[in-house]
Amino acid sequence: MSRTGGDRRSMMDLGRDERPQLPAKARNASPIVPRASISGRALVAVVAIMTFLASLTTGAVLLVRASAAEWQSDVASEITLQVRPVAGRDIEKDLRAVVEVVRAQPGVVDVRPFTNEESAKLLEPWLGTGLSLEDLPVPRVVVARIAADGALDLAGLRSRVAQVAPSASVDDHRAWIERMRSTTGATVFAGIGILILVIIATIISVSFATRGAMSTNRPIVEVLHFVGAGDRYIANRFLRHFLLLGCEGGLIGVVAAMLLFGFSESIGRWFSGTPVGDQFAALLGTFSLRPSGYLILLLQAALIAAITGWASRRTLFATLEDID
Repeated sequence: MSRTGGDRRSMMDLGRDERPQLPAKARNASPIVPRASISGRALVAVVAIMTFLASLTTGAVLLVRASAAEWQSDVASEITLQVRPVAGRDIEKDLRAVVEVVRAQPGVVDVRPFTNEESAKLLEPWLGTGLSLEDLPVPRVVVARIAADGALDLAGLRSRVAQVAPSASVDDHRAWIERMRSTTGATVFAGIGILILVIIATIISVSFATRGAMSTNRPIVEVLHFVGAGDRYIANRFLRHFLLLGCEGGLIGVVAAMLLFGFSESIGRWFSGTPVGDQFAALLGTFSLRPSGYLILLLQAALIAAITGWASRRTLFATLEDID
């Protein structure tokens, strides 16, 4: 009996001595919300997708604005004159007279008259190649580049040109520039609308994910309330969890978008020479963002992460009030 009791006592003592003891800090480090939960992974994917779409939209708007600014700058620095053939007048003589008048006009830097062949090539997209345009009333084109300050008396130039060649007309491309500005403004507003929709979808997704996490961990929340934990303490635990998820998803989305824009110039080079590639190159230039554009994408991703934290905080306190 004594031997058996001693053995049992030694085994009990051995169990207490050999049992691993965790520090109090390590025992309390367990998160309320599991970081690897299914809802957490789904939220990271949703935020990453939303950030990627928002970055694509913002990048496309920046590219269109930059290209439109270049187009407007180039077009605003030129004026185009057309000399139409009229019965009884020598078009070559009228062309030379118009060129002399334009060159003598203050504010004009350079004048370049188009030859017959160059004028005919302007019609090839509509009439095709290999056609004889000698019998057609093809106007002659003169392109004049004006000074950067734009100090050009356009009304006086029109009057002098009309005196030497009544069939000539002067176009300063003002209507085309206004249409381009309108198109650029519509593109910017469309991009802002898409960004607003992305933010709304992100808020809704975060709200549902937060409510789901609170519902899943409701017994833990009730126990924390029972032991005296306040709503702010519990909300901060959930808020940190969802803020980290938002930062992770935002970082994934913005890095993917930045890589896409980083390789877009190479992709555009692969498709150069094709109709699709030429059209996109004419619309968006080299497809490459400036350094300021990448900074805007990073700030936008940080904004989406902050919106994720804000949406989760509002939902947390609303849900805690229901639990109370």
